[in-house]
Amino acid sequence: MKYIIEFFSNSILMAVLLSWFTAQALKVVFVLITNRKFDLQRFVGSGGMPSSHSSLVMTLVVMVARADGISSTTFALALAFAVIVMYDAMGVRRAAGEQAKTINMIVEEWLPDSDMLMEDRLKELIGHTPLQVLMGAILGIAIGLVFPL
Repeated sequence: MKYIIEFFSNSILMAVLLSWFTAQALKVVFVLITNRKFDLQRFVGSGGMPSSHSSLVMTLVVMVARADGISSTTFALALAFAVIVMYDAMGVRRAAGEQAKTINMIVEEWLPDSDMLMEDRLKELIGHTPLQVLMGAILGIAIGLVFPL
């Protein structure tokens, strides 16, 4: 029981979880607005606007800066981690999504009568555009600044 109380008493962890949750919820809202379709799958899916990965890591960076200061080792670790995560979201993961889109298109065009079911398609929405990463980072910074320590 002590560990559960400690877990929920960790303000940095709670801010990070709130940041992820908010970004994921915004994805559902944006899909509802743009596609006029309520797609709850977007809540747990990767990719899209805003980047929940960027939001989460930037909240972590801001909360650690507030708690330990920007000259601390933990701040340096959090910032390095954030840079790697955001770079990966725009680079490797985005490229993998583009490749998946191309492969799916080739399969549909060359094998139109195949038994390939929709769930067998490769996931195309796994990375982020720079704008999606930037908006996630801004959301994360905002949550990190207003969440109580």
